[in-house]
Amino acid sequence: MSPTPPTSRSGNRAERIERCLREALAPQRLEVADDSHLHAGHAGARPEGETHYRVLVVAERFEGLSRVDRQRLVNAALSGEFDSGLHALQISARTPSEAA
Repeated sequence: MSPTPPTSRSGNRAERIERCLREALAPQRLEVADDSHLHAGHAGARPEGETHYRVLVVAERFEGLSRVDRQRLVNAALSGEFDSGLHALQISARTPSEAA
């Protein structure tokens, strides 16, 4: 599956992350948190923020995949965001049965 780049620069990064992951993975549960304020002054941080995020993705698409393969799917879906300034992403990728 090829990554879906952001089709619009509208919305903040959290909204774009959510939109990309919903389109690519059809998750049953999705949480996106901006943790940029926790990384002020660290590598990759910018004063305006929107550089460090944490996501929880629960999707059937992860069934049978290793942790690394799940993370690769998430990263591929967000390649456009990494290209435009997303610096760090903490990923929790679970199947529905793992999340229950």
